[in-house]
Amino acid sequence: MTLKKTMLVGASCLSLMALSSPQEASATPVFARQTNQSCAACHFQRFPLLNAYGRSFKANGYTTVGKQGTIEDNNLSTPAILNAGLVSKFRYQKTNGTADTELNAGQFQVPEEAFLSIGGKVAKNIGFQAEISLVSPASIVGFKVPFVFPASKDITFLTVPFYTDAQGAAFGYELLNTGALRFSRAFEHRNEASAQQYIGAAHQTTGVALVAQHKYGYLSYTPYLVKDVMTDGIAFSTGRPLSYIRGVVTPEKVGDWDLAAGAQIWTGSSAEGTAAAPTRNHAAAWAIDAQAQGKAGDMPLGVYVAYGSAAASKAGQTANYFNASTVGSKNALTIATELGVVPNRLGIGVAYRNANSGAGAADNDNALTLGANYQVARNMVFQLNHSFYSGDVKTDAAGKQLTTAMFYSAF
Repeated sequence: MTLKKTMLVGASCLSLMALSSPQEASATPVFARQTNQSCAACHFQRFPLLNAYGRSFKANGYTTVGKQGTIEDNNLSTPAILNAGLVSKFRYQKTNGTADTELNAGQFQVPEEAFLSIGGKVAKNIGFQAEISLVSPASIVGFKVPFVFPASKDITFLTVPFYTDAQGAAFGYELLNTGALRFSRAFEHRNEASAQQYIGAAHQTTGVALVAQHKYGYLSYTPYLVKDVMTDGIAFSTGRPLSYIRGVVTPEKVGDWDLAAGAQIWTGSSAEGTAAAPTRNHAAAWAIDAQAQGKAGDMPLGVYVAYGSAAASKAGQTANYFNASTVGSKNALTIATELGVVPNRLGIGVAYRNANSGAGAADNDNALTLGANYQVARNMVFQLNHSFYSGDVKTDAAGKQLTTAMFYSAF
């Protein structure tokens, strides 16, 4: 499918949906059912982007309960109903390369994701979130239990043990929409719109996030282990963990604008396995990011900026799992913005990436991404992304353009 045909198909889909009668907004599952509030209470423009209230809900460990009944007893306060939802993602992807590959021919990824999401309050100041994949083989793909310790009106401490199959150390605790956490981003093309995702922040990980949360930001330290699927099999090796440090500032609003900025550091070498091979993983990367969420006239506007860098691996030593190259560092600067041209219904966006893969002198890897999304309902989104690549890394054989049409639903 050519770019022209792809854009015509996408435009036709958007036009037909825009002409259809508006549907009543449905709530995102699980936490919407628990709080009895619409998705719009926690999300900016659309799911999964968090607004200030959504950050506060997460900082309180998913324990806020609305009109939903609870079972109360000595040392017991839990919802009467286990909140659940079905989440799925269907995608079509195509590159324009000359090589005879499935992606150049076009791929229907059905489903690209499908999982049962459950979560909510466990007890007073204790919540949980779990994701169970429905794609064979079925497994738990994400799990966390935030323990919340209120210290004062403005200060809260959290301890969050977690496991994730692909979200990385930030899965334990993350509140921004810059792609610091793989799932929390504006564009489906994550590596093209998020510097953190480009340098490789998403891994199969287990750890414990230790968080100090204030109304003006938070600081977290997360000791964690990364799973080497090839050598660890079904279990994580024990030993000295790696370290992830995250700091974020969330000042008061400036006019109608909600602002936030932060920094991330991944560091350390894990001591795992046997005495003959004690080190399995090494981390050396950092990132800074910022976001602004407000309005341009009457239209919601989100702007997300990030810069990330992963150091080159040292010859003869354990490779940096962010960057296996021993030649140069892997770097990326990304700027992504999304404008709600029809608020809570139709959004358009653009993202730009200036990057170096770390391969050496000819390692420039830039990308320009155009995006559009249409909310069929609050919890059903059609998204179209198209990326143009320039620089040294992408070849004519692999393709210098990528098109993705994605339908996301959660109910």
